[in-house]
Amino acid sequence: MTEKLQKVLARAGKGSRREIETLISQGRVSVNGNVAHLGDRVTGSEQIRVDGHVVDTQPEGEIICRVLAYHKPEGEVSTRKDPEGRPTVFDRLPKLKGARWVAVGRLDVNTSGLLLFTTDGELANRLMHPRHEIDREYAVRVFGEVDEAMLQRLRKGVMLEDGMAKFDTIKYNGGEGMNHWFHVTLKEGRNREVRRLWESQGMQVSRLIRVRYGKIDLPRNLPRGGWAEMALEQVNYLRNEVGLTAEEQSKVDVHASDRYKQVAQIRKAVRKHNSRVKGEGAGAGAAPKKPAPARARSTGQRQKRKTRL
Repeated sequence: MTEKLQKVLARAGKGSRREIETLISQGRVSVNGNVAHLGDRVTGSEQIRVDGHVVDTQPEGEIICRVLAYHKPEGEVSTRKDPEGRPTVFDRLPKLKGARWVAVGRLDVNTSGLLLFTTDGELANRLMHPRHEIDREYAVRVFGEVDEAMLQRLRKGVMLEDGMAKFDTIKYNGGEGMNHWFHVTLKEGRNREVRRLWESQGMQVSRLIRVRYGKIDLPRNLPRGGWAEMALEQVNYLRNEVGLTAEEQSKVDVHASDRYKQVAQIRKAVRKHNSRVKGEGAGAGAAPKKPAPARARSTGQRQKRKTRL
């Protein structure tokens, strides 16, 4: 049985199918020593190289589909590397061997909330495709006076620069003064779509948080910058939504019951990561700190210290 070359390489964590197609068209992929071409199919027993490096491939049946729920904070970009040196959503994720995390869509730098990652490039591609119509829910805070006519236009549809767009549902969720919170849902993932829809009505979005993707909610106890791996039931819900076969294995320990200990570990990891990033930022060009002067001890204090040791 053969598979498309880009599918095999995507499963090995070498990029999305679109990225790999670009590599193939640039002549950077070879199969058994011959330059690969778009449309090539492989069995998996061949020697495949990308930029001269041998790729460790695995049959589809041996790969365990894993999915992470990540609580993206504001200020992180949804790319692997940022030319401006800003932190990315991939910085905190657990390291993998022979695979890589693929983001399911993006959230812009000023948007926080639920962002999914998976090791299965096919699952990610299908979840992002609009034909599957998986709804996303956002909590959005807007500044200004909102009237019913605006809401009706946003439900019916507004012409944006890239076509018609609308919210499937809009629910008022309270507010104070000129700040109002709404929960909105839509089935697309166009660039800054939620913000652009509100801006089309002259409203300013001051906070935007994705709180749900399909039936997957942002875990309430997940701190910003923290991630949690989904159980087999949730993984198979996502796979079923896009027409993929169910998984039979999971890396998640179904017998683990100490949820609060896990949350504490996540918070500790987030704090450690933040401290490391701040330390690296301060390290460049920063003057070394002078050691604090040692306090003189009396003879009696030194004797007590020796006794305790």
